[in-house]
Amino acid sequence: MIYLDSGATSFRKPPQVYHAVLDAMQTCANPGRGGYDAAKRAEEVLYGCREAAGELFGCLPEQVVLTTCCTHGLNLAIHSRIRPGSTVVISGFEHNAVTRPLHALGVDLRIAGRKLFDREDTLSSFKKALEGADAAVFTHVSNVFGYILPVEEMAAACREKGIPFILDAAQSAGTLPVSMEKLGADYIAMPGHKGLLGPQGTGLLLCRDGGEPLLYGGTGSFSRQQTMPPELPDRLEAGTLNVPGFAGLREGLRYLQKMKVEAIFRREHRMLRMCADGLKKLGMHVFSGENQAATVSFLPGMDCQEAADLLAQQGIAVRAGLHCAPTAHETAGTQETGTVRVSIGYDTAPVQIAAFLRAASKMPRFVR
Repeated sequence: MIYLDSGATSFRKPPQVYHAVLDAMQTCANPGRGGYDAAKRAEEVLYGCREAAGELFGCLPEQVVLTTCCTHGLNLAIHSRIRPGSTVVISGFEHNAVTRPLHALGVDLRIAGRKLFDREDTLSSFKKALEGADAAVFTHVSNVFGYILPVEEMAAACREKGIPFILDAAQSAGTLPVSMEKLGADYIAMPGHKGLLGPQGTGLLLCRDGGEPLLYGGTGSFSRQQTMPPELPDRLEAGTLNVPGFAGLREGLRYLQKMKVEAIFRREHRMLRMCADGLKKLGMHVFSGENQAATVSFLPGMDCQEAADLLAQQGIAVRAGLHCAPTAHETAGTQETGTVRVSIGYDTAPVQIAAFLRAASKMPRFVR
């Protein structure tokens, strides 16, 4: 299979990730629940994961809350910082993991920036929308179009006005530099299973300070009191954590430290340009521009899902539809058709892009 759906999940992990998961299943018990070797080993695994994340993302290990996924982290962050009736600014490229929790709270939502690949429009619209706002939540990279938002400038605008903000780093963590210290974010949420190359069922929430729990229960600490512990990370981590998963994520983070995020981005971007340019030569409607990460969407001249199915029959994995991001499709004008999305991973090779383009060239193009 030629796998071009890394925006959904990284599929082939570094070998050490698989080995770490199996080793943890065979040697680790429940962390924080005993003084015996297997429990201590589990504690070491989790701390090692927090430590690696802290080094990579500019924060302290105790500021790293271990979650089940990026959506879990975003819900924790939104629940902690935003109240019903608040005025919240988002970009025009958000995922349902941001918009649905905000809608559930009944906030006054301001959508800022409706021009794809136009950083100036995004930033100017965002700054205007911040007037009188209570909070902001925005993505680093569009999961549909790969558009890299001007998050450094957006973060600076929030800091200048004293407005708390939450960053969705689902498509940037492991591909672009992300620093809690430099951005000054209140929370940064990210999945473990995408660019960080860990297993599914893992995620990270970087927290500037404490937050409000979504889940209450045992933490192995402060067991006499009936409120959640006051300190991070225990405050937001009730129940038994996915130790094998975080053992794998620790190795994914270490791999990124060794290979360097910037080098991975450069390699992925070369594949992106090869893919986008090739699709344009085939006459496809391609969404590409400056400030684009390793994701490109296109309209194949036929039903998008049928196009993806035809590619799948040739052993090529892409994704079609709205990609859980109707706001982004409204911005691009593709809410009725969706798109076919190609998302490139750390191990995508030129020969794979070439094979994809050959398959795309054979696609029967008709408009429904």
